[in-house]
Amino acid sequence: MGVMIDGEWQVDIDQPTDDDSGAFERAESRFRDVITGDGPFEPAADRYHLYISRACPWAHRTMIVRALLGLEDAISVDIVDPVRIDDGWEFSPDEHDCTPDTVNETDFLREVYRLADPAYTGRVTVPVLWDRERETIVNNESSEIIAMLDRAFDDVATRDLTLFPDDLPVHETIEEIYEPINNGVYRAGFAMTQEAYDDAVTGLFSALEEWNETLARQRYLCGDRLTAADICLFTTLYRFDEIYHTHFKCNRARITDYEHLWGHTRELYQLPGVADTCNMDHCKRHYYRSHTDLNPRQLVPIGPGPDFQLPHDRDRIGGSPPAALVA
Repeated sequence: MGVMIDGEWQVDIDQPTDDDSGAFERAESRFRDVITGDGPFEPAADRYHLYISRACPWAHRTMIVRALLGLEDAISVDIVDPVRIDDGWEFSPDEHDCTPDTVNETDFLREVYRLADPAYTGRVTVPVLWDRERETIVNNESSEIIAMLDRAFDDVATRDLTLFPDDLPVHETIEEIYEPINNGVYRAGFAMTQEAYDDAVTGLFSALEEWNETLARQRYLCGDRLTAADICLFTTLYRFDEIYHTHFKCNRARITDYEHLWGHTRELYQLPGVADTCNMDHCKRHYYRSHTDLNPRQLVPIGPGPDFQLPHDRDRIGGSPPAALVA
């Protein structure tokens, strides 16, 4: 895996781990500016641009929020090649569902990072929120980007929808699912010791069982209303059976084995615009072909192919999707 050091691309850099336990540690995002009405980054249509990978669950969050809020015409998007090896994220416009870099005309996402900071040191990750006006990266932390999309773009959003309502513990719930589930699959997959793997898998399935029970009682993670927390869970559950179950050895159970988690996943997939943000082919090609240390022959499994279009039964729980999302 590559990394930028003082603005130069370096390869063969080990995954960050805790030297004592062998546990995977995710590097913190480095660009953390905020779009606000009274700051240097003001909300406006056609000013901001997202760089994403269809394969990445963190980038997928931003695409779903953009779609649900109706921000497609206000915030443009470029999509990198799903397979990431020595050169990192690459723009491959000839690949299906990929684009060129339409804003900065670069060949690799690392060049976008260098434009923002010529001496940048750190990982080159997606999503990236780019500001055309100031010609720099605003933010590359997905949880902060989705909050900004929800709060700062009311004047240009075409749907009257709030995914971070003040009266529900949305941020707290996102934090609660992050470590055991969203990051837990990676902690299992990239563990360097049996102890680290066992710890990650135990915590992952304990959390899945807990949230499955919660969703037996209420329609969404925070109660009877859809929030950003549901989206953050969805992007992991969508990939689980096809990828994490096999590739990351999270094979104690599948999401399709959990009645309420599986129903919740199908409901979110069937919300207006969400299916269009999903590309399982990109997801599978990324994980199985990019992680050559885990899958040296780069073979991509054919199955299992869960049917996300199957009718869900979430209506019987009570609550309902936001009125803005009901046709």
